[in-house]
Amino acid sequence: MIIKKILGTVIVVYVLIFAGVFLFQRSLLYFPKYAYVPLSEAHANRSLQEISVRTADGLDLKAWYAPATTKTYTIVFFHGNGDNLSSAAPVADPYIDAGYGFLLAEYRGYSWLPGKPSESGLYADARADLYALMALGVKSEQIILFGQSLGTGVATEMAEEFHVGGLMLLAPYRSITQMAQIDFPIFPAKWIVLDRFENDKKIGKIHTPVLIVNGAKDRVVPPLQGRQLYWLANEPRKYVLLPDCGHNDAFDEFAVVSLAWIERLR
Repeated sequence: MIIKKILGTVIVVYVLIFAGVFLFQRSLLYFPKYAYVPLSEAHANRSLQEISVRTADGLDLKAWYAPATTKTYTIVFFHGNGDNLSSAAPVADPYIDAGYGFLLAEYRGYSWLPGKPSESGLYADARADLYALMALGVKSEQIILFGQSLGTGVATEMAEEFHVGGLMLLAPYRSITQMAQIDFPIFPAKWIVLDRFENDKKIGKIHTPVLIVNGAKDRVVPPLQGRQLYWLANEPRKYVLLPDCGHNDAFDEFAVVSLAWIERLR
């Protein structure tokens, strides 16, 4: 009798936790930072300017943009789930300094912008960013998409939808469904994920140069996932493992690798 009561209690607790994971999964995936710093006050490259972006579903968003000066390409950056415009701004510096254009994209619900983040919502935001950039005279084939962590899912989707000049993925995952199963192994998590970001099902459909980079010490996304994406990608493709980097500290070394890679695209 006691064993049955204990077992019943365990089952109830399991079901309640599982229900909580399902109901609050977007709160576990997205971490909008509300401590937004305006561009005029941010530690950001002086070449950046704020531009307005309107999505197809009627949201007024914004992005930070520096036009190219001496180079052909413009890099569009999609940040991770815990960043925003002001915190991600330093990522732009080495590319702007090298003469490339750079657009820091932002998601709905982040940086005090309207809306709530979701997979379809982030895709709508990214499309709006690319259309805004092209309206400024940048051709799609002059755009290089750059995603980090969560942003790799956005960048990969856009590379499938648009004819761009290149795709760069830093700390990518195969899919959020697989990441959910890794993070919650005691639950059938992959069956209840709403926002799936299935990079592994898309990257084989992309026919543009691909650069995939992982930090060997990444404890958030297993580096093996990036390696597996590399094997699924079409040529031309390049994979780099940074031995001394983790998940969020690889930008400086990535800049060195990616700038050399972009130069070879020419």
